[in-house]
Amino acid sequence: FHRGYYIRARAVDHCVQDFLRKTQSHPRTQILSLGAGFDSLYFRLKDLGLLHHTVVYEVDFPNVACQKATLIKRMKELSALVGDTGGEGLGVITFSGEDYKLLGVDLSELSELERALEEAGLDNEIPTLFIAEVVLTYMENRRSDALIQWAAERFSKACFLLYEQMHPEDPFGRVMQQHFSQLNSALLSLAQYPDCEAQQRRFFEKGWTECSVMDMNEFFTCCTPEDEQRRVQALEPFDEYEEWHLKCSHYFVLTASKGMEPSWTPLLSSMTVPHRDGPVRMAGSITAAVCAMHSETSGLRRYGHCSVLIKPNVILTTGGFGEEDGQHCRMRNFHVLIKHAGCWKAGCVKKENPCKRWDERLYHTVSCLSNSLALVVGGRTSPSSAGLGMLWLKLPETCGASDPDDITVELISMQPAAEPAALRWRHSTTEALFKGEKYLFVYGGRSAMEPVLGDWYFLHAQELSCTVIPVEGPVPESRHSHSACSWKGGVLIAGGLGAAEQPLGSVFFLKELEHGFQWQTVETHPPLIPRYSHTAHVHDGKLLLVGGVWFHSSSVPGITVIDLMTGLCLDYEINVEHLEWPLMLHNHSSVFLPDEKELLLIGGGGNCFSFGTHLNPEPVSLSLSNILTSH
Repeated sequence: FHRGYYIRARAVDHCVQDFLRKTQSHPRTQILSLGAGFDSLYFRLKDLGLLHHTVVYEVDFPNVACQKATLIKRMKELSALVGDTGGEGLGVITFSGEDYKLLGVDLSELSELERALEEAGLDNEIPTLFIAEVVLTYMENRRSDALIQWAAERFSKACFLLYEQMHPEDPFGRVMQQHFSQLNSALLSLAQYPDCEAQQRRFFEKGWTECSVMDMNEFFTCCTPEDEQRRVQALEPFDEYEEWHLKCSHYFVLTASKGMEPSWTPLLSSMTVPHRDGPVRMAGSITAAVCAMHSETSGLRRYGHCSVLIKPNVILTTGGFGEEDGQHCRMRNFHVLIKHAGCWKAGCVKKENPCKRWDERLYHTVSCLSNSLALVVGGRTSPSSAGLGMLWLKLPETCGASDPDDITVELISMQPAAEPAALRWRHSTTEALFKGEKYLFVYGGRSAMEPVLGDWYFLHAQELSCTVIPVEGPVPESRHSHSACSWKGGVLIAGGLGAAEQPLGSVFFLKELEHGFQWQTVETHPPLIPRYSHTAHVHDGKLLLVGGVWFHSSSVPGITVIDLMTGLCLDYEINVEHLEWPLMLHNHSSVFLPDEKELLLIGGGGNCFSFGTHLNPEPVSLSLSNILTSH
């Protein structure tokens, strides 16, 4: 929430202050804030001494304008800044100062608006900045279009600043739309203007000669100085990267102008001009189906968890945040899925030694070392607390034949021999072989002290002691929320979120050599689209990347298949027409069943900014036989 509202205010301030700087040589300028609500922009600009020759006009419904006028009059500091001239209460003008006019009028009634602005002293011939911050989308398109066209036609030197939602049809967009519909405030512009390109065309067609637009991920990366980015990232404990980036990919800032000399382009005069990729080229689609289940699966509505295939047709899911006993919380219970006669049955696992420290952890890893023994590494409770170390999970040898609800898992605390390796989360733990011995390779992640880690440890699988094994080659940049898979005795690392909170598109192979290991770069063609919070599997020389978050806001990640022999990289979209709910593929887990070439997606989702929490309600099955044979 804090970051989401920060970036909105930052974008508006950036563009408004740019307008004021670029028009300093003009004797008079004006700002017209449409649907201003209780925005404090005027008072901030005035307090900063930026309104030497600028009048600010604010327009909103009469009842809102009257309430705001009352608030201003009540507060001495605000009244003093305005310098009240006593002109309030005259018709639609609810408050009037020398450089501040507050008008109560309905924006959708254009002739009424024009008359009120004329009465308040708005001048059509001087540089004018129009601000519409999440306003036009609540109006019928014909009325908001008319307003955009009117501003271009009636004002000789005009600039427009628009901040609004977009991408209504992807999973996050569907949750966003549903939220506003439930508030009886439907987002009316989204069907006709669903993305940046449509909004840009809209402004050109309505008479504007310059128009730039970017989503808020681009704005934060390209228009926010790096020291300011670092300041914001360090302000408070933070571990909601997926929600933040998805929120930013569903809002845009647009600036348009006409008649301005020089041109007003505040989004292009920034540090870096962003490279906007075209649409992702899809090689095909894979149909998602709800898993055939014998029992209900409410315990699998969670994110930040871990699911692992203990033995054929038996999946253990632990940890994460989700729904338990009717409330959202960190998950205490473990769940098992067992497949019988083509159907899965879910059950809640009993814990032996429940007093042992499970700590309801998120973003941990679970590695199966035998049919009955699994190792939990890392994870967290709060992002401000230290990582949670290691834990053994002991399962019955016969758990595949049991009813899921009859299975008991024993929790066994660990000696702290390898604690430094385990005090992390959003890391990976992957099996590797060296000189015929089995090791667990713990790599990357983050901790309470370090927002991103690039170190690694080799844990001997039997003794769980840290072993020093030489590693040569170019060291990958630090990352968390990446994927890691065992392959040919080594480890494949793909994607992740890097030090500047930017998704990474690199793929590395940690290859076994005679005397140690070597990092090797895996080149992909075309280059892999940077992503994180995905899952991954290797099958028959192909690396499968599943879901995740990327900044490519024209679509959401589906399945990417990388041929490890040739480097060929193909993207497949997931067809969700048979699902009755949005499928969010971040913070999920996935299990690949090689015999059936079937991928099981479990959980996933999270908070959707202020629009509510969405957790995928049921496990989903994807048949990959077509793409794995034809690829």
